Amino acid sequence: MIVLISIVVLFIGWLIWRYQQQKAIDAVPLPPTYPQLLEEHVAYYRSLSSDKKTLFENRVNHFLNHTKIEGVGTTVDDLDRVLVASSAIIPIFGFGDWSYPLTDVLLYEDRFNADYQTTGDGRNILGMVGEGGALQSTMVLSKPALRDGFANETSKGNTGIHEFVHLLDKADGATDGLPEYLLEKSHIKPWLQLIHENIRQIKDNHSDINPYGITNDAEFFAVVSEYFFKRPDLLQEKHPELFKRLEEIFRQHPPEPNSVDQQPA
Repeated sequence: MIVLISIVVLFIGWLIWRYQQQKAIDAVPLPPTYPQLLEEHVAYYRSLSSDKKTLFENRVNHFLNHTKIEGVGTTVDDLDRVLVASSAIIPIFGFGDWSYPLTDVLLYEDRFNADYQTTGDGRNILGMVGEGGALQSTMVLSKPALRDGFANETSKGNTGIHEFVHLLDKADGATDGLPEYLLEKSHIKPWLQLIHENIRQIKDNHSDINPYGITNDAEFFAVVSEYFFKRPDLLQEKHPELFKRLEEIFRQHPPEPNSVDQQPA
């Protein structure tokens, strides 16, 4: 009995310590230069109202306080940290306080292969989410690809958003392009039909969606999500049904892109 009481006391003590540690971590403020970096480099943030910008900054800060970002063969500066965090927050900005099961993000100096090597053959990977073992809670991104996804504001692609959408997709246990918990039950079958219809159109050369989307349903979901957040105006014009379903999935109307920055695709 004494042993049991001791275990309970120790466990409660550990919970209190952990809670205090979490509070200390969450109390670390966002560096004062980061809002300006967001304003200069993240079009999504720039399009938000002032109160939502503050919320976005808080979400970015929470992500950075709980996720380690390290370079492999490259340095990591404040802009890299801001872009990784923005890639994470943009897809979940409509979900309140939802967090990723992620502890580390590794930035590589260039594209890499399946063995995470940046030299040799087969270096065509821009980003990857760890599926098991030592990389279970880790994401790997090409630093140049991460930066290009934000620098090229007229494109329909963003590698960082793509990989974080995979994590979001995986939250129900399967990376399959079907985030069941984000869709009304009656909309699940139509969503799958819409995916397969659009994959057929890509294969027939009748679509402007990135051809990488034909790889499988999960890649289609990630690719079209990039499109949704980068060029919502164009997606709504060319693929209104996809746009409508993605609004439902992400629980938000993405901000209109800055008309000064945008050029016809």
